[in-house]
Amino acid sequence: MRIDRIRLFEVSLPLRRSFETSSHRKSAITHALVEATSADGAVGWGEIATPQDPFFGAETTGTAWLVAPEFLAPAVLDREWAHPEELEAAWAKVRGHEFAKAGFVGAAWDLFAQYQGRSLASVLGGTREVVQAGVSLGIEPSIDALLEQVQRQLDAGYSRVKLKIAPGWDLEPVTAVRAAHPHLDLHVDANGAYDWSDEVAELFERLDASALTMIEQPFGVRDFLAHQQLQRRIATPICLDESVVQLDDLETMVRLDAGRILNVKVSRMGGLTQARRAHDRASELGVPVWCGGMHEFGIGRAANVAVSSLPNFSLPSDVSGSDKYYEEDIIQPTVAAHGGTVAVPNVPGLGYEVRADRITELANRVWDSAAARVPEAEEV
Repeated sequence: MRIDRIRLFEVSLPLRRSFETSSHRKSAITHALVEATSADGAVGWGEIATPQDPFFGAETTGTAWLVAPEFLAPAVLDREWAHPEELEAAWAKVRGHEFAKAGFVGAAWDLFAQYQGRSLASVLGGTREVVQAGVSLGIEPSIDALLEQVQRQLDAGYSRVKLKIAPGWDLEPVTAVRAAHPHLDLHVDANGAYDWSDEVAELFERLDASALTMIEQPFGVRDFLAHQQLQRRIATPICLDESVVQLDDLETMVRLDAGRILNVKVSRMGGLTQARRAHDRASELGVPVWCGGMHEFGIGRAANVAVSSLPNFSLPSDVSGSDKYYEEDIIQPTVAAHGGTVAVPNVPGLGYEVRADRITELANRVWDSAAARVPEAEEV
C-alpha cells in the first residue's frame, strides 16, 4: 500500500451549547482533518483533535498545522507499507505532537481496514457490537442550570455523567447532583486545576463521601506524587488523563498507586495504535480503562467508538451522540446514541460516510501535498 496524496482541512463547527472547563469556555471547535489517498484511489480519514488553545496540553490547532505538512506528511508520502505501525515508524524521530500524529494514524487505520475488507473495530481487536456511552458536562452558571442539564442527559438515556470541576465549583455542585440522583454513575474531572495542600486533600475527602465512580486528574500533568498522596487518603479511585501519554507513564501510575483507572484518549496518546497498546497493558495490570473525548467531529468520534469496542474498555466512554454537541456533523449517518449505547459499525473502514463536500465547503484553510510539491529543476 502507498499514500500518494495528503490533504489537510481546518474546519470549525459551532457547539450547540458553550462548554466550560477549569481553564476556559468555548463555543466552537476547530480541528484539522487528514485525508490520505492511496495509489489506487482509496481514501482514509483521520482527525487532529487539538484544542485551539494550549490549556489541555502544549499542542494547538496552529502547532498541528505547522508540524503536519513539514514533518509528518513528507514522512509517509510515497512510502510502501502493509500496516499502520510501519508508517508510524517513519516519523519516529519526531518528539511529541501526539495529536497531530493521531490524525495520520487514524487515516492509515481507516485505509488498512478498507483493504482488509473489515471494520475499524474488527482490525483493532474489538469484541463489542455496542458500547456504553457517557456524557461530559461543563461548568454551568448555576447549580439549578447544572441539575437541568443532568436531567436532560438522563432523559436522553445516558446513565453516566461526568462533571467538570474547578476551585470554587466542586463540592456544592457535586453534592447537589448526588442528592438529586443517588444512584447515578457520577464522576468528576478537574483537568489538573488543583495544587496539593492539606486543605485541597480535605476537599477531596469530602467529595469521597459522594460515592463517585472516579475523580479524574485533580493535579498537574507530571505530579504523580500528589495523586499518590491523595489516593492514599480517599477510597474513590483516581483516574489519570493528561498525565499518561506514553506507556511508561502508565507504569509509573501503577507502581506509585497514583491512579487506579486510565482514561485512554486516542489523540493524547498519539493515535489508535498507542491507544490499543495502552488498553492491552492496562488489561495486563488489572487497570480498567475508558475512552475520553476531545469534542471530536464525526471522524474522530467514529475512531473512539471503534477503540471502545475493545474488551478492557469496561467503563462508559465519552462517545455520546454527535447531536449532543453539533447541529450538523461531517459524517453520515451521524454517531447516534440510543438508550445510552452506541452501535459499533460492522462495515469496512471507519463505518461512516465522510462528507467531503461539506468539509471542503467549511474549510478555513487547506493544505494539499500535490500542490506543495515543486518539480526539481531541469539540468542545463
